[in-house]
Amino acid sequence: MSLKNFGKAALIVAVVAACGKNRVQVTDNGLKYQIHEQADSPRKGKVGDILTLHLTLLNNKDSILRDTHKEGAPFQMLLQVPPFKGSYEEGLTMLGKGDSATFYVSADSLFTRAMQPLPPGVQKGTDIGIAVKVINVQSEDEYKKTQAADFEKQKGIDAKIIENYVAKNGLAGKVQKTESGVYYVVTQPGSGPAPSRGDLVQVHYTGKLLDGKVFDSSKTNPQSGGKPVQFPVGVGQVIPGWEEGVMKMHKGEKATLIIPSTLAYGPRGNQGIPPNSVLLFDIDLIDIQKGQAGQPGMPQGMPQPGR
Repeated sequence: MSLKNFGKAALIVAVVAACGKNRVQVTDNGLKYQIHEQADSPRKGKVGDILTLHLTLLNNKDSILRDTHKEGAPFQMLLQVPPFKGSYEEGLTMLGKGDSATFYVSADSLFTRAMQPLPPGVQKGTDIGIAVKVINVQSEDEYKKTQAADFEKQKGIDAKIIENYVAKNGLAGKVQKTESGVYYVVTQPGSGPAPSRGDLVQVHYTGKLLDGKVFDSSKTNPQSGGKPVQFPVGVGQVIPGWEEGVMKMHKGEKATLIIPSTLAYGPRGNQGIPPNSVLLFDIDLIDIQKGQAGQPGMPQGMPQPGR
């Protein structure tokens, strides 16, 4: 074959490959998909792996239902056996690190299996588009090692941020610190007892970012109706930084907790809270009921465990 003809042949192969890459295909189990990018990585996702990926959910009119790019943190999931024919878990086994694709899954199957109603904008009998970009594929052991290393690194970063905040705001000499790294400043002493693990505490709280922006408050949160919230302390129903800080307080006391991200919402963040954020909480410990761990769980509006 002449070099001229070889060039034409190569061009044809490239065009065919490009067309095939974005062509909608269907697996034997009925999953419709488009591959957008696929490297020659030998490591594809398999059941039991932890996948880190960015994910965009689209309805049949291409309106975005969720986009982790805008949430500031990728989505992490344990890859499980596909729960139904045509589920996107099957498609994820085709992808490796750096690959991207869109899967089209029956909305009825997706939400009915999860025992959830169809969300606004999603019609019965339509498909949900799930666009994914795989950032990493790890075994459970690899994931745990990475998490531990990232946790230790972030602890050092948070400690420096808090130390700078304390110095800048003239809190040196006023602030106390727990063994795990929660800083707290008593703003109004209390004369009552301190809560023990399992006690039901009642508090008012206001949560802020370090720049002073309020992201939540029991006094204004419509879910709590402006009333104090209550929860059993020391049993994992709130973020670890709350557990430690509140158990250092006394009934009637008011304090400001400075909580490192590793004891708050970590790399995932939360609504109104960017990933890896050091947080401030103004806490008013109103009441303590001894040994009430068996009471119902915390009301809506409470910060959830940082996991």
